[in-house]
Amino acid sequence: MSTHPLAIVLGVDSPIGLTVIRELGRRGVPVHAIGRSEHAIGRASKWTKSFSVRPKGALADWLPALIRETGAGVMLAISEDDLIALAALDPVMGGCKILTPRAAPLSIVLDKADTLTRAVAIGIDVPVSWQPQPGKDFAAKAGALAYPLVLKWADPPAILPRLAEHSIEFIKAEHVDTPDALLAALSRYDALAAYPLTQSYCPGIGLGQMFHMKDGAATLAFQHRRIHEWPPEGGVSTVCATVPLDQHEEQRAKSEALLASIGWEGAAMVEYRYDEATGKYGLMEINGRFWGSLPLARHAGADFAWESYARALGIDPAQGEQKERHARYTIPETRRLARVFFGTRTIADRQFKPTPWRDLLSYIGDFLDPGMRYFVWDLRDPRPFLADMKNVIRKRVRRERLRKD
Repeated sequence: MSTHPLAIVLGVDSPIGLTVIRELGRRGVPVHAIGRSEHAIGRASKWTKSFSVRPKGALADWLPALIRETGAGVMLAISEDDLIALAALDPVMGGCKILTPRAAPLSIVLDKADTLTRAVAIGIDVPVSWQPQPGKDFAAKAGALAYPLVLKWADPPAILPRLAEHSIEFIKAEHVDTPDALLAALSRYDALAAYPLTQSYCPGIGLGQMFHMKDGAATLAFQHRRIHEWPPEGGVSTVCATVPLDQHEEQRAKSEALLASIGWEGAAMVEYRYDEATGKYGLMEINGRFWGSLPLARHAGADFAWESYARALGIDPAQGEQKERHARYTIPETRRLARVFFGTRTIADRQFKPTPWRDLLSYIGDFLDPGMRYFVWDLRDPRPFLADMKNVIRKRVRRERLRKD
């Protein structure tokens, strides 16, 4: 019988939530998992003690009762929407510690413009940024900017409801190469009277520096590089690799200082584009949550969910030596390969240089690499993989039925 208090994990429909379950479960922590549907892959894990489908309504309406029912001592959450909602609640609820960021530091991290301002004060290089303002003539500014550019919303969670209200698609990152393309992209949001942040393009590879922060200092650090992403021009890691901690040490110290200046507590990733040719780092954002490539950290021996849980309860996390690992998110990596072969015209980043045959060889070779690890597949816990495959088939069948109807 476990001597550790039960943990609630909110958001187990993705490999991130599944990884949190696996980290805690193998340390002897009983887990109550919450998914958006009964098909959530985290439900299938052998480490899941109990499961419930997320109730309808606001968290404050149903969470206290669930905490009483399960006797949970700790709660962790995955999505930004849930982090925002939990930040408005008490940090301890019915004796359960809510291990999510508080409202003040979270609001800074979610606001890219604020994050960039604070990063400059630390001495971190950031993209040249311009925030278009309603009622201004953009033509002169557009002609004076250096291209290519990337458009990103400064605060995505805040803008999403307004975009939906005006039936405007949310685009996480939009690449433009000319003044005319920029003006056309901005005009899409005239009815909204709000515009995305416009930033200079940063060449290089994706470099993530991850930390668990407590009382202004890192208790755990890890870093990785993105080898492939979905979509190909930038997104979630589909193949990634560890980067030893004896590399990028000066930049990692700046990253830690940035989080400390924000007053961050818990896990976060500081994300850069690193240009190996020039040695320059361009700050992209801070992910103030468990990130998409969390499975790689677990396979390498850096258990961030366990670190959060143990530190909150005064337990020695006893993290071991980190190992060099590669990890792959197979389904989106397969989609990426198809895009590189058959859909290069749809890749928005014109700086992206497709290498389809090399990518095909590495795709096949990775299956034969005994050192490769996976975001979902795990020989010690195989059922989530089977659940994931069933979900893929289920979605495909649903799409076919809708197409025929």
